[in-house]
Amino acid sequence: MVEASIPKKILLFGATGVIGKDIVDALVEAQSSFEKIGIFTSPGTAKSKADFIEKLKNSGVEVVVGDVNSAADVSKAYEGYDTVISVLGRNVLLAQVPLLSLAATSPTIHTFYPSEYGTDIEYNAASAAEKPHQMKLAVRKHIRENIDTAKLHITYLVTGPYSDLYIGKMHHDAAVEAGSFDVLGKKAVLLGTGQERASFTTMRDVGVLLVAALKTSTAEKERLLKVNSFTTTPNAILAEFERQTGGKWEARYTSLDKLKELEKQAWEGQSPISAVYTLRRIWTEGGTLYEGRDNGKIGEPGLETLEEQVRKQIQIQGGTLNG
Repeated sequence: MVEASIPKKILLFGATGVIGKDIVDALVEAQSSFEKIGIFTSPGTAKSKADFIEKLKNSGVEVVVGDVNSAADVSKAYEGYDTVISVLGRNVLLAQVPLLSLAATSPTIHTFYPSEYGTDIEYNAASAAEKPHQMKLAVRKHIRENIDTAKLHITYLVTGPYSDLYIGKMHHDAAVEAGSFDVLGKKAVLLGTGQERASFTTMRDVGVLLVAALKTSTAEKERLLKVNSFTTTPNAILAEFERQTGGKWEARYTSLDKLKELEKQAWEGQSPISAVYTLRRIWTEGGTLYEGRDNGKIGEPGLETLEEQVRKQIQIQGGTLNG
C-alpha cells in the first residue's frame, strides 16, 4: 500500500466556531511544521468576526473568503492546499458531502478530516439509531460509497465529549438535571450513580491531537483515531472541585432512568437541547470507553489533566482556589 503524503498545506472550514478556534490556535502554534495554513470563511463571518480574522492574518494564516455552497469558490480555494480539515458545526454537517466530492476530484487535495470531534457515532450497534449521530453517519456513508479513499485519504478524529463543557455550570435552567457544576454556589448535579466512567478531551487538546495526527504518517485509507485527554467519573470530578475550592459541595444525582425520561420528553417537545440529554445519556452508559485509546498511534502528545481542567473552570466561574 502506498503511504499517504504528509499534510503540509492545511485548509480549515469552520475555524470561527466553538471548537474551530481551539483547532486553529493549535495549528498556528505548530505552523513551523506546515508550509501553509488557511481558513475558508463566508463574507458575513469575515465581517462579523473581523477582529478574529485580522488576528489570524497577523499570525500568518491565509484567509479565503467565499461561499461554502459554491463549487467554484471551494474548488478555487483547494488549489493552494493538500489537506482539508472540516470543523463545521452539527447543524451544517451535510455541507461536507459536496466538500468531499470536490476534494476527491481536486488535483492537489490528498487528505480530508471530516468533522468527527465528539461522541463515537459507531461505538456499537445502537449508535445507528441515535438521533444526534444521523448527519455524521450520513457523511461516513457518503465517503464509503462514493469516495475513492486510495486517492483521498480520510481520518476521523473521535475525541469523545469536551470536558470544558461537561464540568461547567449548566446555564440553561431546563438542562441542569443533565449535569452541572456550580462553583460559586458549590452545588453539583451528577449523572448516574456518580461512579460511571467516561473519557473526555479538553477543547485545547482537540487541537493538540489533531496536529499530532496531521504530523503522523499513515498508510490507512480510512483512519479512525479514538483519542482522549483523560477518563474519570462524576464523583471524581466533584472531589477535585471540593479539593481545589476547599469545603464540601451540595450534590444530587440524576439517575440514568431519570436522564432517559428527560431525554424522551425533550425530543417529544422539540427542545433545542434534546441532543444534550441524548449525548450525556450515551456517555453515562459508557459510550466513550474503549479497551485502549489511540493516542500512542500519533506520538502520545502531552495533554491536559482533570486537575488542570477543574482549575480553569473555577477561574472561569470566578471562584477562589483553595490555597
